Amino acid sequence: MQPFAKIFSGTGSQQLAEQICKRYGCQLGTINIQKFSDGEICPIFLESVRGDYVFLVQSTHSPTDNLMELLLMIDAARRASAYKVIAVIPYYGYARQDRKDKPRVAIGSKLVANMLVAAGADRVITMDLHAPQIQGYFDIPVDHLDSSAVFIPYIQNLRLENLTFAAPDVGAANRIREIASYFEAEMVICDKHRKRANEIASMIVIGDVEDKDIVLIDDICDTGGTLVKSAALLKEKGARSVRALITHPVLSGNAYENIANSVLEELVVCDTIPLDKKLAKKIKVLTVSELFAVAIRNAYENKSITSLFIHSQRKA
Repeated sequence: MQPFAKIFSGTGSQQLAEQICKRYGCQLGTINIQKFSDGEICPIFLESVRGDYVFLVQSTHSPTDNLMELLLMIDAARRASAYKVIAVIPYYGYARQDRKDKPRVAIGSKLVANMLVAAGADRVITMDLHAPQIQGYFDIPVDHLDSSAVFIPYIQNLRLENLTFAAPDVGAANRIREIASYFEAEMVICDKHRKRANEIASMIVIGDVEDKDIVLIDDICDTGGTLVKSAALLKEKGARSVRALITHPVLSGNAYENIANSVLEELVVCDTIPLDKKLAKKIKVLTVSELFAVAIRNAYENKSITSLFIHSQRKA
C-alpha cells in the first residue's frame, strides 16, 4: 500500500503551512508543541505517522528555537516510525555562515546540515539558499527552489519601460544574471565595502542607471541597510524608480523603519518568514505556498521538479 503524505508545521511557519495544505488539497496535521517554563521544547504528534511520508514545514528565522523545534519534530517523527521524514525549510537560517572567510570562525550552515541529517531527515526542501553550494553540505537529497518562479510574473505585470536589474552587492550578481537574461534586460552592481557585519563603509554603482526603472533582487533583507543605501545611491545616479524584490524578509533591528523611510517604491518579499503587518509599510508579500505544494507533491510522487525553475520558463 502506498504510504500517505502528511504535512505538519512548527510554530514558526504556521500560516505558510496552512496555505501549502490548502493548495495541496489536504488538512494540516495535528501536532502539539509544548514548552516547559525554562523554554525547553517538546513536540508531540497527535495522530499516527507510522509508515507515512511526513513533511515538516519550519523556517529557521529567530533561528535558535525554531531550528531546535524542527530537529525535535524530525526526531519525534522518526521515532514514531514514519516512512520518510522531509524537512521543508522555506528560510534556511545560518546560510550566511557558509565558509571560513576569516580565522577561527564556525561554518554554521554546514553544522545545521549535519544536525538535520543526524536528527533523521531523509530529504530537505528549501528556497534561495544564500549560497547554492550549501546543497553540497548534505548527504541527503536537497530540492532547492527558486523565488524567480513567483518574481517573474510580478515583474512582467509591472510593465516597466526601461527595466534594469541591480545587485545590491557583488555576491548577488549571479542571482540576478539569469533573470536579467530572461527579460533581455541590462544589469548593474552596487559594490559595497563593510567595516563589520550589518555596517557598510562605502558603496559604488557599476553600470549605467540614468532614467532606468531599477529592480533590486537579493535573497535576504536583514536590517535593510544595504538595500536602503543601494536604492538611495541608484536614485542619486539618475534612476527613474527603484524597487526591491527580496526572498526572505528577516527584517531585524530598525529594518521596518529603514524601509518605510527609504526612496524605494516598494519592497516585495516572499512569505517564507511571517511579517509584522502593522509595521510593513511599502512591503508587499507574494506567497510561495503553491511552489512548495507542487514540490511536496512531486517529492511524494517521485516526480521531477524541473518545471519549477526559471530555465523551464524561458521565452521561446
